[in-house]
Amino acid sequence: MNRPKNLRLFLLSALFVSLLSACEQFSIPDILKNENPYAYYLSETGNDREELEQLFELYDSAGESYESRFIVIQQIMKILHAAGQEKKLNLFLTTYIEEEPEDPFNAYYLLIVAENYREQDALPLAVHYYERIIKNYHDLLVQGRSVHYICLKNLVTMVEEPEVRVTYYKELIARFSEPGGSTSLADQVDPGPTYYALAGTYEELGEWDLAIQAYKNFLKYPDCVIPGNPNAQKEIEGRVAFYDYRDKNWSVESLEELTQIIQYAIYRRDPRTLNRYRAKVNFFAQSWEQEASEANVEEFCSDFGRFITVRLYCASSLDPDSNNREAYLETWGWAYYIRTWYLYFRRIHFPANPEINGRWEWAGIYFGEKPFAGSGGKT
Repeated sequence: MNRPKNLRLFLLSALFVSLLSACEQFSIPDILKNENPYAYYLSETGNDREELEQLFELYDSAGESYESRFIVIQQIMKILHAAGQEKKLNLFLTTYIEEEPEDPFNAYYLLIVAENYREQDALPLAVHYYERIIKNYHDLLVQGRSVHYICLKNLVTMVEEPEVRVTYYKELIARFSEPGGSTSLADQVDPGPTYYALAGTYEELGEWDLAIQAYKNFLKYPDCVIPGNPNAQKEIEGRVAFYDYRDKNWSVESLEELTQIIQYAIYRRDPRTLNRYRAKVNFFAQSWEQEASEANVEEFCSDFGRFITVRLYCASSLDPDSNNREAYLETWGWAYYIRTWYLYFRRIHFPANPEINGRWEWAGIYFGEKPFAGSGGKT
């Protein structure tokens, strides 16, 4: 009576052994291998694997000391980065932050993640982590470097939305450039270029008053250099002056109309009309070589009558080098040591006022024969 029962037990035992053998053949080594919770991070680390294993042991034994963990985590980061394992490094750091949300060094760890994504050109992810640090973590100094400063400097170059960039530029200025700023690192940002960039961002938003105010702040730093625009100071001085000048009644709707007005004034020897249509802001009078001929342009141009002669003439058409943005009109016979003047007309770029934007103005005088090709002949 017991044989069937024993036989049944025998068969069950055999089946169990068979299954166990199958597990040993296919799965058990992997299971045992993955009992190490850091196995994923240890793979593909080459000669540094042993050192990394020791570091993870130290990491486990650090207990609740965030400072001790910080030292160990830095060494782990160094090895994973050197091995080109940024993906594993990012996973390790983000997992740690989730498990230890109170660690005061978390802003720094997230910064490493953001920098890794930026270096990999994964810009949306980099922006996400930079913004996460700014919004959710207090600033942290690591080796004298402000984590928030690094985030903001990257965000103003990576964020596409101008309304968001404005916020970050303002925070950079308030915290890291202005004397008496909200941090002890208020000299890390060069305020001149930052105000210049802020003004350009306000222009993108159509906030012209705020843009001009930012440009005025930029002009307080005359020694700053804007990469790619060596004449930025002079250009912005002119833009601000034009914005502040109330009555811009010297402008004309079209280039054709302006040309006819000036030609007729010269034909009639009419200094009042010439002065009436001369730009009252940013008007220049200089040689083609950009050497100012008079120290006081306003005084020089305030009375054209003293330069008008009976043999004053102008070309019947604009110079061939004229285009839809700027134009030249040759004149000659002025009572001046340089008798040939090219009158310079330009289209006004002033989107702050649609009624003015796109109109034309007589903006200056070039003295002497034009030194480049395309000069028209006298008529």
